[in-house]
Amino acid sequence: MSKKLRIFVTGGAGYIGSHVVKALGEKGYDVLTCDNLSTGNEWAVLCGKLIIGDLADKDALSKAIQDFRPDVVMHFAASIVVPESVKDPLKYYRNNTVNTINLLDVMKEGAVSRFIFSSTAAVYGIPENIPVSEDAPMNPINPYGTSKMMTELFLKDIAFANSDFRYVSLRYFNVAGADAQSRIGQAYKESTHLITRALKTAKREFDKLQIFGTDYPTPDGTCIRDYIHVDDLAEAHLLALQYLTDGGKSNVFNCGYGHGYSVREVVDAAKKVTGIDFNVEEIGRRQGDPHALVADSSKIKQRLNWHPKYDDLEYIIKTAWEWEKINPVANPR
Repeated sequence: MSKKLRIFVTGGAGYIGSHVVKALGEKGYDVLTCDNLSTGNEWAVLCGKLIIGDLADKDALSKAIQDFRPDVVMHFAASIVVPESVKDPLKYYRNNTVNTINLLDVMKEGAVSRFIFSSTAAVYGIPENIPVSEDAPMNPINPYGTSKMMTELFLKDIAFANSDFRYVSLRYFNVAGADAQSRIGQAYKESTHLITRALKTAKREFDKLQIFGTDYPTPDGTCIRDYIHVDDLAEAHLLALQYLTDGGKSNVFNCGYGHGYSVREVVDAAKKVTGIDFNVEEIGRRQGDPHALVADSSKIKQRLNWHPKYDDLEYIIKTAWEWEKINPVANPR
């Protein structure tokens, strides 16, 4: 790297953001993280500097951008719990949509024109075709997915209006796992992710793990999801960064492995990895759960030359389990 690029990362103290910050630091980028620590943790920022701030505070955000003068902004700061978004949609539109507008306003003022957006497969809703490709219609079924879709729509409009502005939107599928050295991992107090809840059940934090629906049109009747290791996802961000700095045009990429595992397969793998036969309860379907959600990841592999290293369910769960056993949020001193 001839020039040490400066990367401004929002939400870099959270689960995915912290793994990307770690990867950026290890590659020699100059990183500044901005996080309000509502769901992130100061100890999770392993590289660069951290400023504690909120994207709603536009003046402070503007000062941070003006002082740091980033070459690229990576945006992870968002509320992500789907059931909460249904109960409190305004929180999601305020944090995920309005605050992103604040960030883009400040970027414009500071002449920062490259942007990497943390999006989600939730923008697809219940897709007609599996695996789902990037050209599938966006039809989200909850406020969380809609808030992300709205951001993608105005990113496209901004890029059309301003030829200097270029972005990459990465649509994540089910992100799981943890740093191989167990330095960081998923540390939400109220995690809704299947793998994390399974491991917490193995630790006896929960009495049982609930499986929602066993009558789906899948081989074992439970939902199928595409699980991607967080370090492979972090690598996708670095490739997107290189793509933009090399002059790549605005683009959207799915981030998944292109195949899925059923809920029962995940539960069985979690029991195998932990060696604990925890309790499982099968109950009825949840509203709005698609029977399968699997990425067509051919575009990111072809265009960004992405070669995931950790496409192994047991490895994903093993790294998550090693982290969960020492997780300071789950195991306070």
